[in-house]
Amino acid sequence: MGNTEILEKEPPESLSNGTSSNLEAAKRLAKRLYHLDRFKRSDVAKHLGKNNEFSKLVAEEYLKFFDFTGMTLDQSLRYFFKAFSLAGETQERERVLVHFSNRYFYCNPDTIASQDGVHCLTCAMMLLNTDLHGHNIGKKMTCQEFIANLQGVNEGGDFSKDLLKALYNSIKNEKLEWAADDEEKKKSPSEGTDEKANGTHPKTISRIGSTTNPFLDIPHDPNAAVYKSGFLARKIHADMDGKKTPRGKRGWKTFYAVLKGTVLYLQKDEYKPEKSLSEEDLKNAVSVHHALASKATDYEKKPNVLKLKTADWRVLLFQAQSPEEMQGWINKINCVAAVFSAPPFPAAIGSQKKFSRPLLPATTTKLSQEEQLKSHESKLKQITTELAEHRSYPPDKKVKAKEIDEYKLKDHYLEFEVCWAEV
Repeated sequence: MGNTEILEKEPPESLSNGTSSNLEAAKRLAKRLYHLDRFKRSDVAKHLGKNNEFSKLVAEEYLKFFDFTGMTLDQSLRYFFKAFSLAGETQERERVLVHFSNRYFYCNPDTIASQDGVHCLTCAMMLLNTDLHGHNIGKKMTCQEFIANLQGVNEGGDFSKDLLKALYNSIKNEKLEWAADDEEKKKSPSEGTDEKANGTHPKTISRIGSTTNPFLDIPHDPNAAVYKSGFLARKIHADMDGKKTPRGKRGWKTFYAVLKGTVLYLQKDEYKPEKSLSEEDLKNAVSVHHALASKATDYEKKPNVLKLKTADWRVLLFQAQSPEEMQGWINKINCVAAVFSAPPFPAAIGSQKKFSRPLLPATTTKLSQEEQLKSHESKLKQITTELAEHRSYPPDKKVKAKEIDEYKLKDHYLEFEVCWAEV
Protein backbone atom coordinates (compact mmCIF):
# COMPACT_ATOMS: atom_id res chain seq x y z
CA MET A 1 0.00 0.00 0.00
CA GLY A 2 1.42 3.39 -0.95
CA ASN A 3 1.93 6.10 1.60
CA THR A 4 -0.62 8.32 -0.17
CA GLU A 5 -3.30 5.73 0.52
CA ILE A 6 -2.30 5.63 4.17
CA LEU A 7 -2.54 9.39 4.47
CA GLU A 8 -5.97 9.45 2.88
CA LYS A 9 -7.22 7.18 5.66
CA GLU A 10 -5.78 9.36 8.43
CA PRO A 11 -8.13 11.63 10.39
CA PRO A 12 -7.91 15.24 9.14
CA GLU A 13 -6.03 16.52 12.17
CA SER A 14 -3.08 14.18 11.57
CA LEU A 15 -2.22 15.43 8.11
CA SER A 16 0.92 17.57 8.03
CA ASN A 17 -0.58 19.87 5.42
CA GLY A 18 -3.79 20.35 7.40
CA THR A 19 -4.95 23.45 9.19
CA SER A 20 -5.47 22.04 12.69
CA SER A 21 -2.92 22.92 15.34
CA ASN A 22 -4.09 20.26 17.75
CA LEU A 23 -1.14 19.39 19.95
CA GLU A 24 -2.22 15.81 20.58
CA ALA A 25 -2.54 15.15 16.86
CA ALA A 26 0.93 16.62 16.32
CA LYS A 27 2.36 14.37 19.03
CA ARG A 28 0.76 11.29 17.48
CA LEU A 29 2.08 12.08 14.02
CA ALA A 30 5.55 12.95 15.35
CA LYS A 31 5.71 9.63 17.20
CA ARG A 32 4.71 7.72 14.07
CA LEU A 33 7.29 9.57 11.99
CA TYR A 34 10.04 8.87 14.51
CA HIS A 35 9.21 5.16 14.72
CA LEU A 36 8.58 4.98 10.95
CA ASP A 37 5.13 3.62 11.64
CA ARG A 38 3.77 3.22 8.07
CA PHE A 39 6.14 5.97 6.92
CA LYS A 40 9.41 5.76 5.03
CA ARG A 41 12.53 7.70 5.97
CA SER A 42 12.05 9.81 2.85
CA ASP A 43 8.57 10.84 4.07
CA VAL A 44 9.74 12.48 7.27
CA ALA A 45 11.22 15.78 6.07
CA LYS A 46 8.16 16.85 4.09
CA HIS A 47 5.99 16.47 7.21
CA LEU A 48 8.40 18.52 9.31
CA GLY A 49 9.10 21.25 6.78
CA LYS A 50 5.70 22.55 5.70
CA ASN A 51 5.14 26.25 6.25
CA ASN A 52 2.12 26.02 8.54
CA GLU A 53 1.52 25.96 12.28
CA PHE A 54 0.60 22.29 12.49
CA SER A 55 3.79 21.21 10.73
CA LYS A 56 5.80 23.37 13.13
CA LEU A 57 4.12 21.61 16.04
CA VAL A 58 4.90 18.22 14.51
CA ALA A 59 8.54 19.23 14.02
CA GLU A 60 8.85 20.44 17.61
CA GLU A 61 7.39 17.19 18.92
CA TYR A 62 9.54 15.10 16.57
CA LEU A 63 12.74 16.84 17.69
CA LYS A 64 11.88 16.06 21.32
CA PHE A 65 12.80 12.45 20.55
CA PHE A 66 16.41 13.65 20.15
CA ASP A 67 18.49 14.56 23.18
CA PHE A 68 21.59 16.44 22.01
CA THR A 69 22.69 17.41 25.52
CA GLY A 70 26.47 17.34 25.84
CA MET A 71 26.98 16.48 22.17
CA THR A 72 28.96 18.60 19.74
CA LEU A 73 27.08 20.20 16.85
CA ASP A 74 28.54 17.86 14.23
CA GLN A 75 27.80 14.78 16.37
CA SER A 76 24.23 15.97 16.84
CA LEU A 77 23.71 16.59 13.13
CA ARG A 78 25.03 13.13 12.25
CA TYR A 79 22.81 11.57 14.93
CA PHE A 80 19.81 13.51 13.59
CA PHE A 81 20.48 12.46 9.98
CA LYS A 82 20.55 8.77 10.93
CA ALA A 83 16.81 8.87 11.58
CA PHE A 84 15.51 10.06 8.21
CA SER A 85 16.32 11.20 4.70
CA LEU A 86 16.62 14.94 4.16
CA ALA A 87 14.43 14.86 1.05
CA GLY A 88 11.74 17.15 -0.32
CA GLU A 89 11.51 20.72 -1.57
CA THR A 90 14.49 22.96 -0.83
CA GLN A 91 12.44 25.27 1.40
CA GLU A 92 11.14 22.30 3.37
CA ARG A 93 14.63 20.94 3.97
CA GLU A 94 15.88 24.35 5.07
CA ARG A 95 13.05 24.56 7.62
CA VAL A 96 13.99 21.12 8.98
CA LEU A 97 17.49 22.44 9.67
CA VAL A 98 15.99 25.43 11.47
CA HIS A 99 14.04 23.05 13.73
CA PHE A 100 17.23 21.08 14.35
CA SER A 101 19.05 24.28 15.30
CA ASN A 102 16.29 25.23 17.75
CA ARG A 103 16.48 21.83 19.43
CA TYR A 104 20.28 21.79 19.63
CA PHE A 105 20.30 25.24 21.23
CA TYR A 106 17.62 24.14 23.70
CA CYS A 107 19.73 21.13 24.71
CA ASN A 108 23.00 23.10 24.82
CA PRO A 109 22.16 26.72 25.71
CA ASP A 110 25.68 27.56 26.90
CA THR A 111 27.64 26.16 23.95
CA ILE A 112 26.80 28.69 21.22
CA ALA A 113 25.51 32.23 21.80
CA SER A 114 22.17 31.91 20.00
CA GLN A 115 19.90 29.72 17.90
CA ASP A 116 20.87 31.93 14.94
CA GLY A 117 24.48 31.03 15.61
CA VAL A 118 23.65 27.32 15.65
CA HIS A 119 21.76 27.62 12.38
CA CYS A 120 24.60 29.58 10.80
CA LEU A 121 27.11 26.86 11.74
CA THR A 122 24.75 24.12 10.57
CA CYS A 123 24.41 25.72 7.13
CA ALA A 124 28.16 26.34 7.05
CA MET A 125 28.81 22.64 7.69
CA MET A 126 26.42 21.66 4.91
CA LEU A 127 28.22 23.97 2.48
CA LEU A 128 31.62 22.73 3.65
CA ASN A 129 30.44 19.16 3.18
CA THR A 130 29.63 19.89 -0.46
CA ASP A 131 32.90 21.72 -1.02
CA LEU A 132 35.08 18.95 0.44
CA HIS A 133 33.18 15.90 -0.77
CA GLY A 134 31.23 17.09 -3.82
CA HIS A 135 32.13 17.01 -7.50
CA ASN A 136 33.14 20.67 -7.74
CA ILE A 137 36.29 21.34 -9.71
CA GLY A 138 39.25 23.18 -8.25
CA LYS A 139 40.81 23.80 -4.87
CA LYS A 140 38.95 22.60 -1.79
CA MET A 141 38.15 25.00 1.03
CA THR A 142 40.89 25.20 3.66
CA CYS A 143 40.33 25.42 7.39
CA GLN A 144 41.55 29.02 7.34
CA GLU A 145 39.03 29.91 4.63
CA PHE A 146 36.24 28.19 6.57
CA ILE A 147 37.10 30.26 9.65
CA ALA A 148 37.40 33.48 7.62
CA ASN A 149 33.97 32.93 6.04
CA LEU A 150 32.38 32.87 9.49
CA GLN A 151 33.96 35.99 10.91
CA GLY A 152 31.54 38.35 12.63
CA VAL A 153 28.42 36.18 12.32
CA ASN A 154 28.14 35.04 15.95
CA GLU A 155 25.90 37.81 17.28
CA GLY A 156 28.30 40.28 15.68
CA GLY A 157 31.35 38.51 17.09
CA ASP A 158 33.41 35.49 16.10
CA PHE A 159 32.97 31.82 16.89
CA SER A 160 35.75 30.11 18.81
CA LYS A 161 38.53 29.12 16.41
CA ASP A 162 38.90 25.82 18.26
CA LEU A 163 35.21 25.11 17.64
CA LEU A 164 35.48 25.93 13.93
CA LYS A 165 38.65 23.87 13.54
CA ALA A 166 36.95 20.91 15.21
CA LEU A 167 33.91 21.20 12.93
CA TYR A 168 36.10 21.55 9.84
CA ASN A 169 38.16 18.47 10.69
CA SER A 170 35.04 16.46 11.50
CA ILE A 171 33.50 17.16 8.08
CA LYS A 172 36.83 16.71 6.30
CA ASN A 173 37.42 13.30 7.89
CA GLU A 174 33.87 12.01 7.47
CA LYS A 175 31.26 13.48 5.15
CA LEU A 176 27.74 14.17 6.33
CA GLU A 177 25.21 11.63 5.08
CA TRP A 178 21.60 10.99 5.94
CA ALA A 179 19.64 7.77 6.11
CA ALA A 180 18.03 6.23 3.04
CA ASP A 181 15.12 3.87 2.58
CA ASP A 182 16.06 0.23 2.06
CA GLU A 183 14.94 0.27 -1.57
CA GLU A 184 17.09 3.34 -2.24
CA LYS A 185 20.16 1.61 -0.82
CA LYS A 186 19.72 -1.23 -3.32
CA LYS A 187 19.75 1.10 -6.32
CA SER A 188 22.84 1.79 -8.38
CA PRO A 189 24.35 5.29 -7.96
CA SER A 190 22.83 6.56 -11.20
CA GLU A 191 19.46 4.86 -10.82
CA GLY A 192 16.65 7.22 -9.96
CA THR A 193 18.22 10.08 -11.91
CA ASP A 194 18.44 8.52 -15.34
CA GLU A 195 15.64 8.38 -17.83
CA LYS A 196 14.39 4.87 -18.41
CA ALA A 197 15.56 3.15 -21.55
CA ASN A 198 12.07 2.20 -22.66
CA GLY A 199 11.07 5.83 -23.05
CA THR A 200 8.92 6.05 -19.94
CA HIS A 201 10.04 8.41 -17.22
CA PRO A 202 9.74 8.44 -13.45
CA LYS A 203 7.29 11.03 -12.16
CA THR A 204 9.50 12.41 -9.40
CA ILE A 205 12.13 15.09 -9.78
CA SER A 206 15.46 13.82 -8.52
CA ARG A 207 18.67 15.71 -7.83
CA ILE A 208 21.98 15.91 -9.63
CA GLY A 209 25.11 16.49 -7.61
CA SER A 210 26.72 15.29 -4.44
CA THR A 211 23.42 15.12 -2.50
CA THR A 212 25.42 16.35 0.49
CA ASN A 213 23.86 19.82 0.45
CA PRO A 214 20.14 20.31 -0.11
CA PHE A 215 20.62 23.88 -1.31
CA LEU A 216 23.09 23.29 -4.12
CA ASP A 217 21.69 20.21 -5.81
CA ILE A 218 20.44 20.53 -9.39
CA PRO A 219 16.83 19.45 -9.96
CA HIS A 220 16.71 16.73 -12.62
CA ASP A 221 13.24 16.37 -14.14
CA PRO A 222 13.17 13.71 -16.89
CA ASN A 223 9.84 15.10 -18.12
CA ALA A 224 11.00 18.71 -18.45
CA ALA A 225 10.66 20.49 -21.79
CA VAL A 226 13.67 20.82 -24.10
CA TYR A 227 14.14 24.48 -25.05
CA LYS A 228 17.30 24.30 -27.15
CA SER A 229 19.99 21.85 -28.18
CA GLY A 230 23.13 21.83 -30.29
CA PHE A 231 26.89 21.58 -30.17
CA LEU A 232 28.79 23.93 -27.87
CA ALA A 233 32.44 24.08 -26.83
CA ARG A 234 32.86 24.78 -23.11
CA LYS A 235 35.67 26.38 -21.14
CA ILE A 236 35.51 26.65 -17.34
CA HIS A 237 36.72 30.13 -16.45
CA ALA A 238 35.91 30.37 -12.73
CA ASP A 239 34.81 27.90 -10.06
CA MET A 240 32.32 28.43 -7.24
CA ASP A 241 32.41 31.91 -5.67
CA GLY A 242 34.35 33.23 -8.65
CA LYS A 243 37.61 31.51 -7.74
CA LYS A 244 39.75 31.28 -10.85
CA THR A 245 39.86 27.77 -12.28
CA PRO A 246 43.34 26.18 -12.11
CA ARG A 247 45.19 26.42 -15.42
CA GLY A 248 45.12 22.68 -16.12
CA LYS A 249 41.30 22.62 -15.85
CA ARG A 250 40.53 25.46 -18.26
CA GLY A 251 40.77 23.71 -21.64
CA TRP A 252 38.01 23.82 -24.25
CA LYS A 253 35.82 20.71 -24.62
CA THR A 254 33.04 20.13 -27.12
CA PHE A 255 29.66 18.81 -25.95
CA TYR A 256 26.20 18.32 -27.30
CA ALA A 257 24.29 20.78 -25.12
CA VAL A 258 20.64 20.35 -24.17
CA LEU A 259 18.74 23.03 -22.27
CA LYS A 260 16.08 20.91 -20.60
CA GLY A 261 13.99 22.54 -17.89
CA THR A 262 16.34 24.65 -15.78
CA VAL A 263 19.35 22.42 -16.47
CA LEU A 264 21.92 22.71 -19.24
CA TYR A 265 23.10 19.15 -19.92
CA LEU A 266 26.48 18.74 -21.58
CA GLN A 267 26.69 15.34 -23.26
CA LYS A 268 29.29 13.63 -25.40
CA ASP A 269 26.74 12.44 -27.94
CA GLU A 270 23.64 13.92 -29.54
CA TYR A 271 20.53 14.02 -27.39
CA LYS A 272 18.11 11.11 -27.63
CA PRO A 273 15.04 11.22 -25.35
CA GLU A 274 15.06 7.47 -24.83
CA LYS A 275 18.75 7.29 -23.91
CA SER A 276 19.78 7.26 -20.25
CA LEU A 277 22.12 9.95 -18.99
CA SER A 278 25.55 8.74 -17.95
CA GLU A 279 27.28 9.62 -14.68
CA GLU A 280 29.56 11.94 -16.67
CA ASP A 281 26.56 13.69 -18.25
CA LEU A 282 25.06 14.33 -14.83
CA LYS A 283 28.38 15.54 -13.46
CA ASN A 284 28.76 18.07 -16.30
CA ALA A 285 25.20 19.41 -15.94
CA VAL A 286 24.83 23.10 -15.10
CA SER A 287 21.83 24.68 -13.41
CA VAL A 288 20.65 27.89 -15.08
CA HIS A 289 18.51 28.77 -12.06
CA HIS A 290 19.21 32.47 -11.42
CA ALA A 291 22.02 32.33 -13.99
CA LEU A 292 22.90 35.07 -16.47
CA ALA A 293 24.10 34.55 -20.04
CA SER A 294 25.73 37.32 -22.06
CA LYS A 295 28.13 37.83 -24.93
CA ALA A 296 31.72 37.37 -23.73
CA THR A 297 32.89 40.79 -24.89
CA ASP A 298 36.10 40.50 -22.85
CA TYR A 299 37.15 37.24 -24.54
CA GLU A 300 38.62 37.74 -28.02
CA LYS A 301 40.54 34.52 -28.69
CA LYS A 302 37.54 32.81 -30.30
CA PRO A 303 34.40 34.08 -32.08
CA ASN A 304 30.78 33.50 -31.03
CA VAL A 305 31.57 33.04 -27.33
CA LEU A 306 28.94 33.56 -24.64
CA LYS A 307 29.57 33.80 -20.91
CA LEU A 308 27.36 32.02 -18.39
CA LYS A 309 27.52 33.11 -14.77
CA THR A 310 25.71 30.74 -12.41
CA ALA A 311 23.95 31.44 -9.12
CA ASP A 312 27.00 30.22 -7.17
CA TRP A 313 29.20 32.57 -9.26
CA ARG A 314 30.86 30.00 -11.45
CA VAL A 315 31.76 31.37 -14.88
CA LEU A 316 31.69 29.20 -17.99
CA LEU A 317 32.45 30.21 -21.56
CA PHE A 318 30.61 28.55 -24.45
CA GLN A 319 31.48 28.85 -28.12
CA ALA A 320 28.59 28.48 -30.56
CA GLN A 321 28.85 27.70 -34.26
CA SER A 322 27.59 31.10 -35.44
CA PRO A 323 26.65 34.54 -34.08
CA GLU A 324 22.98 33.63 -34.48
CA GLU A 325 23.43 30.41 -32.50
CA MET A 326 25.29 32.29 -29.78
CA GLN A 327 22.49 34.83 -29.45
CA GLY A 328 19.91 32.05 -29.53
CA TRP A 329 21.55 30.33 -26.56
CA ILE A 330 21.81 33.62 -24.66
CA ASN A 331 18.12 34.36 -25.22
CA LYS A 332 16.90 30.87 -24.28
CA ILE A 333 19.03 30.57 -21.13
CA ASN A 334 18.01 34.00 -19.87
CA CYS A 335 14.36 33.35 -20.69
CA VAL A 336 14.32 30.04 -18.78
CA ALA A 337 16.14 31.62 -15.83
CA ALA A 338 13.71 34.56 -15.73
CA VAL A 339 10.55 32.48 -16.03
CA PHE A 340 11.41 29.62 -13.68
CA SER A 341 13.89 30.88 -11.06
CA ALA A 342 12.49 31.04 -7.54
CA PRO A 343 13.26 34.12 -5.43
CA PRO A 344 16.06 33.85 -2.86
CA PHE A 345 15.46 32.88 0.75
CA PRO A 346 15.58 35.69 3.29
CA ALA A 347 18.85 35.86 5.21
CA ALA A 348 18.91 33.17 7.88
CA ILE A 349 20.94 35.15 10.38
CA GLY A 350 19.24 38.35 11.43
CA SER A 351 22.13 39.61 13.53
CA GLN A 352 24.73 39.08 10.84
CA LYS A 353 26.76 42.20 10.05
CA LYS A 354 29.08 40.71 7.46
CA PHE A 355 27.62 40.70 3.94
CA SER A 356 26.78 37.32 2.48
CA ARG A 357 24.80 36.46 -0.63
CA PRO A 358 21.23 35.27 0.00
CA LEU A 359 20.63 31.54 -0.24
CA LEU A 360 19.01 30.55 -3.54
CA PRO A 361 16.66 27.57 -3.73
CA ALA A 362 17.24 25.16 -6.61
CA THR A 363 13.51 24.61 -7.08
CA THR A 364 11.49 26.41 -9.72
CA THR A 365 9.21 29.29 -8.81
CA LYS A 366 5.64 28.70 -7.69
CA LEU A 367 4.54 32.11 -9.04
CA SER A 368 2.47 32.61 -12.17
CA GLN A 369 4.18 34.34 -15.10
CA GLU A 370 2.41 37.60 -14.27
CA GLU A 371 3.43 37.35 -10.61
CA GLN A 372 6.97 36.43 -11.65
CA LEU A 373 7.21 39.52 -13.85
CA LYS A 374 5.98 41.75 -11.03
CA SER A 375 8.50 40.10 -8.71
CA HIS A 376 11.33 40.88 -11.15
CA GLU A 377 10.19 44.50 -11.52
CA SER A 378 10.02 44.93 -7.76
CA LYS A 379 13.41 43.27 -7.33
CA LEU A 380 15.01 45.49 -9.97
CA LYS A 381 13.71 48.63 -8.29
CA GLN A 382 14.90 47.47 -4.87
CA ILE A 383 18.36 46.34 -6.01
CA THR A 384 18.94 49.44 -8.15
CA THR A 385 18.23 51.64 -5.14
CA GLU A 386 20.40 49.48 -2.90
CA LEU A 387 23.29 49.60 -5.38
CA ALA A 388 23.08 53.39 -5.63
CA GLU A 389 23.07 53.71 -1.83
CA HIS A 390 25.95 51.26 -1.54
CA ARG A 391 28.09 53.20 -4.02
CA SER A 392 27.31 56.52 -2.36
CA TYR A 393 29.21 55.36 0.74
CA PRO A 394 32.49 53.84 -0.48
CA PRO A 395 34.90 52.67 2.22
CA ASP A 396 37.63 54.98 3.38
CA LYS A 397 41.05 54.14 1.96
CA LYS A 398 42.38 53.80 5.50
CA VAL A 399 40.06 50.94 6.49
CA LYS A 400 41.20 47.33 6.64
CA ALA A 401 41.62 45.40 3.41
CA LYS A 402 38.96 42.94 4.60
CA GLU A 403 36.34 45.71 4.72
CA ILE A 404 37.27 46.87 1.22
CA ASP A 405 36.98 43.31 -0.07
CA GLU A 406 33.57 43.00 1.56
CA TYR A 407 32.47 46.27 -0.06
CA LYS A 408 33.59 44.98 -3.47
CA LEU A 409 31.84 41.66 -2.89
CA LYS A 410 28.53 43.35 -2.15
CA ASP A 411 28.99 45.72 -5.10
CA HIS A 412 29.65 42.79 -7.41
CA TYR A 413 26.60 40.94 -6.11
CA LEU A 414 24.26 43.93 -6.48
CA GLU A 415 25.53 44.68 -9.98
CA PHE A 416 24.96 41.06 -11.02
CA GLU A 417 21.43 41.16 -9.58
CA VAL A 418 20.62 44.37 -11.47
CA CYS A 419 21.86 42.85 -14.74
CA TRP A 420 19.90 39.66 -14.08
CA ALA A 421 16.65 41.49 -13.29
CA GLU A 422 17.01 43.80 -16.30
CA VAL A 423 17.30 40.87 -18.69
